Amino acid sequence: MNPDPSVSVNPVKHDSFSALRITGFRNYISGRFLLTVASLIQAVIVGWQVYELTKDPFSLGMIGLAEAIPAILIALIAGHIVDISSRKTVFLFAYSILLVCALLLVLVSSDISPFLHSNKLTSIYTIIFISGIARGFTMPSAFAFMSQLVPKELFPNAVTWNASIWQLGAILGPAVAGFVYSVFGFTLSYLVIAVLNILGIVFILTIEKKPVPETSRDGSLSRRLTAGLRFVFNDKIILSAISLDLFAVLFGGATALLPIFSAEILFTGPQGLGMLRAAPSIGAVLVALFLTRRPPVQDTGKKLLTCVFGFGICMIIFAVSKNFYLSVFILALSGAFDAVSVVIRQTIIQIMTPDNMKGRVSAVNSIFIGSSNEIGAFESGVAAKLMGVVPSVIFGGIMTLIVVFFVLLLSPKLRKLNLEPS
Repeated sequence: MNPDPSVSVNPVKHDSFSALRITGFRNYISGRFLLTVASLIQAVIVGWQVYELTKDPFSLGMIGLAEAIPAILIALIAGHIVDISSRKTVFLFAYSILLVCALLLVLVSSDISPFLHSNKLTSIYTIIFISGIARGFTMPSAFAFMSQLVPKELFPNAVTWNASIWQLGAILGPAVAGFVYSVFGFTLSYLVIAVLNILGIVFILTIEKKPVPETSRDGSLSRRLTAGLRFVFNDKIILSAISLDLFAVLFGGATALLPIFSAEILFTGPQGLGMLRAAPSIGAVLVALFLTRRPPVQDTGKKLLTCVFGFGICMIIFAVSKNFYLSVFILALSGAFDAVSVVIRQTIIQIMTPDNMKGRVSAVNSIFIGSSNEIGAFESGVAAKLMGVVPSVIFGGIMTLIVVFFVLLLSPKLRKLNLEPS
């Protein structure tokens, strides 16, 4: 039974570097850093290449949809597999598939494979679809594997460091993407992505394999597959936190449209696109590092709602900005707000979910949150096509504010949530 939201969940106080003192966790976040950099370089390069081929904002949204559909379809199965298998093995399997996808993108952009090269757009979408299958396994395996590397009392600190390192990779990824593409072009950029994937996998290989948690095999397969869904929908705090971020990401994000803002509104080209993509992560990593010393455990629910509201306001301001530096600053501020909400949501799920269900619950979270990034990209592309680029981002920001208002009214348990130690 989950604790009453009005009282403390009572995580133990610890120093800022407590999780980093564990070797397995250090190797884990080092590997995740390299894999994140690889993933975000690929996102920038693929987006720029597709837009260069089509000059159509809808095609950018299709990238997100091509990745989201398989990730959603496989998520519940992936979560179940994570809970009954070695989480390290599943993690490595998923990222090995992403490595293969990076190598296929090398073939698409070079003359090595005439068929792939002559059917670039179709080939890219197909490869992204395959990577979506792999990504259906990455989030539940990474989430569940991390929980095995640190004791429960260090979950808040581990989650914060994990978010910080991810955001640090998200800063470097777009910056490297803009530089590598401008100097070397598409083919060598995809080769860099493959090398970074290999290095990240090597770090994960150094971590000792952990035992598989005992999981009930009672009931039908379909009942075991949907156990995570039932758990989330029966826990009002987790459900409200996930739903809040779902709709904020679905409507409020403008990431998929950044190539258009860079090329046609702010006139900055691929180098400017890299800075725009990196800006939210710069704000996020600064705030996440601060949270390692001052975790958001007091009035947690109110802080979550405030930060998602602030994110929506940032999106509206970004949409109307015509100044590149103002746009970069606003995106950095949006990343700062988003970092707090991510740390809060992940901490809630880690603390309140039994170890033998973390794969399945994280899979549900990936459906709600992880895939909503890609579906949000599709929504952005469709909205931009129908309404225009700037109006579509304004609309998304307004919808985010409306979602915060409804959660505020309908979820008193989340509003009263407090993780501060007694």
